[in-house]
Amino acid sequence: MNSLFRSLSTAALGTRRSIAPQYLGLFAFTAVCTAAPALGAERIYVTYGPLEESVPIESLALFAKEGIIDSNLDGFAQYAEKAQLAEIRSALQAKADISEVTIAQFLYTPQGEVLLRRLGRLIQTKARQPGFYAIRAALILAASDPEGLTIVNVLRKFPTYGIRIDIARGLAIANELTSLINRSNQTIAGIAQLSEAQAALEPTIPPALRLQPQLPGPYTWKKSSVTLTSPNRDRTFDMDIYLPQGSPQPAPVVVISHGVGSDRLSFEYLAKHLASYGFAVAVPEHPGSNAQQIQDLITGRANEVVEPAEFVNRPLDIKDLLDYLTKLSTTDPAYQGQLDLERVGVIGQSFGGYTALALAGAGINFAQLDKDCQLENETWNLSLLLQCRARSLERKQYNFGDPRIKAAIAVNPVASSIFGETNLSKIQIPVMLIAGSADTVAPALLEQIQPFTWLTSLNKYLVVMNNGTHFSTIEDSPQSVFLPPPQVIGPEPALARRYLSGLSLAFMESYLNNKSNFRPYLDPSYALSISRDTLGLRILRSLTPQQLQQFSSGLPPRSPASPPALAPVSLPSPPPIAPVR
Repeated sequence: MNSLFRSLSTAALGTRRSIAPQYLGLFAFTAVCTAAPALGAERIYVTYGPLEESVPIESLALFAKEGIIDSNLDGFAQYAEKAQLAEIRSALQAKADISEVTIAQFLYTPQGEVLLRRLGRLIQTKARQPGFYAIRAALILAASDPEGLTIVNVLRKFPTYGIRIDIARGLAIANELTSLINRSNQTIAGIAQLSEAQAALEPTIPPALRLQPQLPGPYTWKKSSVTLTSPNRDRTFDMDIYLPQGSPQPAPVVVISHGVGSDRLSFEYLAKHLASYGFAVAVPEHPGSNAQQIQDLITGRANEVVEPAEFVNRPLDIKDLLDYLTKLSTTDPAYQGQLDLERVGVIGQSFGGYTALALAGAGINFAQLDKDCQLENETWNLSLLLQCRARSLERKQYNFGDPRIKAAIAVNPVASSIFGETNLSKIQIPVMLIAGSADTVAPALLEQIQPFTWLTSLNKYLVVMNNGTHFSTIEDSPQSVFLPPPQVIGPEPALARRYLSGLSLAFMESYLNNKSNFRPYLDPSYALSISRDTLGLRILRSLTPQQLQQFSSGLPPRSPASPPALAPVSLPSPPPIAPVR
């Protein structure tokens, strides 16, 4: 889910000091715990059981503007450290560059309303009515005000005299988030240790013999663009084809599927890289979940971030694309004998990751969705807001597996509920899941690491980019509606793209071309040898549910084949209510 949460974290709920995507839901909550008056609210009422205290919003505005803590705030400030107060003030000063139309359009989508309902149970009117409508009005009014969308301005626009915060409920939710962060951190640390233990048992590639799969290959390519009309659906979409020149023919085919709000240029770098090694690469544009869809949402031409039908249309786009290429390779002299449509790989990111796994053989799991979506208003897994939209589809068996596809890579995929263990376990082709430890849209633990334990394929890989985010591997496109700031993208995106290019090449060479000399570049030892501290890289070939449980409990990995276990990693936990940075 790319541009959607990129735009929200960048603008609607972020800014100069960008608020990370996991704080979409906490934005108004944090706003209410910090800010100033005008036509709307004048005081914040903080309740904890039978206790209640109130703070004038003007006092918060004074603190935000001049750093002055007056007598109204003195009682609260004495419980905060100096650094925490500085962070709170910085959050109060942050301004989101977003129009009232953009934020209104999102807040009226099903996903926006889910977040508002959850916030409304924490942030209420003084009369203890849920704050759903008041929060939405305040956000829109603040965005339309010349002062812009700041926390202080949101509080000023809250359309009741007072804003009531249920601290007990807020602490419970914040503790849930803290628990998820801790379990995720512990799991990432455990995976790193296990990967390093496995790497120690593997032979290393001598530097003199080492290939450089992340560097461009020896071939040039020719790019062409076509508009494809589906023979069985009312759907037309564009596609770019990168055909290698001078390479052995026929060439295996790799299809790349972008995520929500992205487009076919977001992974052009990867298409060119694979084409330079002799792969024919096809990159479709998925209408209804691309950058244009987000633009249509902002301008009022669409009322959904993603229509539920996209869960069906996306994999069918790729099936139609492969059918088109099959016909092209027999009827067009420029393509005759140049494409091998029996050796096809698919790579997808985010919603494209769902697309790749669906084509690999995992069908939609309505029973799992019905179970998990009962918690849609409680979860911190933002990708569940997208997955639950699939419940609106006609209830029938959807299985998009395609026998032409022999290998699949899913980058930051949304997979846990839409497939569940039952359907992910049906994938039998080689598959690689790539996760970012700092992914706050499709959290690594929930959406990639646990689903990896459900895979039964003999050739499966879990790749973890430590400090990688949901946006690390996406290249900016001229068609993008929003350009995220560095804080949202994460460290060294160019390195993340090189990692993906090298891994994708080694994986497709191994499983489409059966080149054994590329297999070592999928081993834990190689990943460790090129890993950098700023953006770490680890690979696992196996992970059991028992090991995952052990890691998430904070215990060190133990294996008869591994060196003595390291001491448990001590990871800092965020405070129950932390200022958003």
